[in-house]
Amino acid sequence: MTARTIVITGASDGIGASAARTLSKLGERVVVVVGRSAEKTAKVAEEIGADYFVSDFAELAQVRQLAAQLREKYPRIDVLANNAGGIMGQRRLTVDGHESTFQINHLAPFLLTTELLDVLAASRATVINTSSAANSLYGKLDLNDLETATKYSANLAYGNAKLENILFTAELNNRYQAAGISTAAFHPGVVATNFAADTTSPFRFLYRSFLSRFMLSPEQGADTLVWLATATPGRDWISGAYYAKRALAKANKQAYDPELARGLWERSAAMVGAELGELDPRQ
Repeated sequence: MTARTIVITGASDGIGASAARTLSKLGERVVVVVGRSAEKTAKVAEEIGADYFVSDFAELAQVRQLAAQLREKYPRIDVLANNAGGIMGQRRLTVDGHESTFQINHLAPFLLTTELLDVLAASRATVINTSSAANSLYGKLDLNDLETATKYSANLAYGNAKLENILFTAELNNRYQAAGISTAAFHPGVVATNFAADTTSPFRFLYRSFLSRFMLSPEQGADTLVWLATATPGRDWISGAYYAKRALAKANKQAYDPELARGLWERSAAMVGAELGELDPRQ
């Protein structure tokens, strides 16, 4: 296998760490691990012989710095897996003034991806966004209230964010597939991880209860991510689509609204101050 550069965010634990380990065992020479915890991220990176960076997505300046670091060190990025995210519990704002669930799950990966667009296009890269079945269970997106300021619940904010991951996947494909970028979103399943452990969300009790024994292992949860990263878009899977268990999955009906996807993109770009033009498909 030709050595590739794979960037995985949220890879200090859970399915991100598991995917990094599996991809390394499959012979990928470079796996770049990005996490919020320096200690945990370094441990995973050392285990598999990977480079790593530390970035807290609750601060957009750190996301911009991460993008600059990646651009400087890696002229080629074959796979970008936007896996970092989580449910936050009580509504709170980041230092950037955005609702934290919205920023960490959607706005930060949107910024990271768009900051790397030219590199991704030149690499004919795959961009994978980790979503969740919560997009269907709880998502009810309103472009005029992306930060759930008028009606907030942890489930609504998280469901919206996971729906935004799918809409971002579709619109990224719509805008940049011709330039060489392939995209996919996926649901990993209900995985026994530290999900919601450091939040006030009621979900933290579920993940600590006896029910956790019936959840998927991180390895099982990472399976679709690994498959998307190693299979061939256009042959093995459809770019711009949403997957679960290596198969096309049904998402929230809003996920199939192209106007909503376009509106989310435009508002997200305005929030992060991005000026995004079209890339030359001949790159």
